[in-house]
Amino acid sequence: MSTEPLFLLAVIAVLAVTIILATGIGGFAKGGEWNRKHGNRMMRWRIIAQAVAVAIMLLVLWSRGQ
Repeated sequence: MSTEPLFLLAVIAVLAVTIILATGIGGFAKGGEWNRKHGNRMMRWRIIAQAVAVAIMLLVLWSRGQ
């Protein structure tokens, strides 16, 4: 299970979402110029990364059902 390429890709996608979310929340908590400049961009990247992660998870589930 853990050596399947799609599973590993799903894990990487979830980690990417976590890192992007943590960076966005950290910038929001700190405030200031960085948050004004990059806050919305970080949350857009999070939404995109989440969509990709969900799609990969659906592929994993679909491949296991075959």
